[in-house]
Amino acid sequence: MSREDDGMTKIHLDTDFGGDPDDACALAMLLGWPETELVGITTTIDPGGQRAAYVSHCLNLAGRNDIPVAAGAEVSLTTRQVAEPFLDDERFWPRTLARRPSRPGAALDLLQQNIDAGATIVAVGPYTNLALLEVMRPGTLGRVPVIIMGGWVHPPAPGLPAWGPEMDFNVQWDTRAAEIVATSAADLTLSTLPATLTAPLRAADLPQLQATGPLGALLARQSETYGQDQSMADLGRAHPGLPDDLVNFHWDPVACAVALGWPGATMEEMHLRPVLTDNVLRFQPDPEGRPMRIVVDVDGASFTEAWLTAVAATRP
Repeated sequence: MSREDDGMTKIHLDTDFGGDPDDACALAMLLGWPETELVGITTTIDPGGQRAAYVSHCLNLAGRNDIPVAAGAEVSLTTRQVAEPFLDDERFWPRTLARRPSRPGAALDLLQQNIDAGATIVAVGPYTNLALLEVMRPGTLGRVPVIIMGGWVHPPAPGLPAWGPEMDFNVQWDTRAAEIVATSAADLTLSTLPATLTAPLRAADLPQLQATGPLGALLARQSETYGQDQSMADLGRAHPGLPDDLVNFHWDPVACAVALGWPGATMEEMHLRPVLTDNVLRFQPDPEGRPMRIVVDVDGASFTEAWLTAVAATRP
């Protein structure tokens, strides 16, 4: 799945950084994962480069300003709507961060450059940048491994929230982009929302995370605040398959770990096609559909250990 050069796995991260802190948790993991080179980051649904500013702030905390960052698409191809990240909320980000817009096409150029260099693409936000790349440069997604966070196929296991495909934000925010990626990427893996429900971030994990350095401290503060805002502990107590001290889910970090070949994810290969019904897109089994790999289960305890170890390695 991943492509290696001299023993290093090259990853390009495409992210809607700045809302749910799991994007920052994924970035930190990639920075500290062994034998991994993060070769570039593009931000999607990014109004004026605000999300790119958040990415740069995290890279600065980790002492990794060498990684190129480009702000990409600002709106959904489907609805033309803007998804605003958290703004002017000091509980999450310093108010002094200046937006980092990029010239038109910069994100597509960075994606193309890293694909040409042998990187695997991991998309953990809406797939607008990837869809634009394919539309503007047809055939590009057909020659690169693509791992996406999202793609609803099977319902969650018993004991977990009975969330349907309408909760699959990365897909539903831009269904047109999701369809383009699903029908263009020849090597596509879906890190599905139901499967990643089994990889929770717990309050019990936060002291260790806090102690891993400046970036870990930011992640701990953001995750705790987000969990309180979203009443995650109440959600945990309401479902026997979740911990009572639930803070968040490792949606995006799991997708990145799958791209890196982490063995704790159970996968199936299926022939699927995207089906849009009442403006909700799901991936439906179809013998005539494209072959895709889907994540169907995750060893949550093993993942937490691997994730914390990787984040600790980011300490400058």
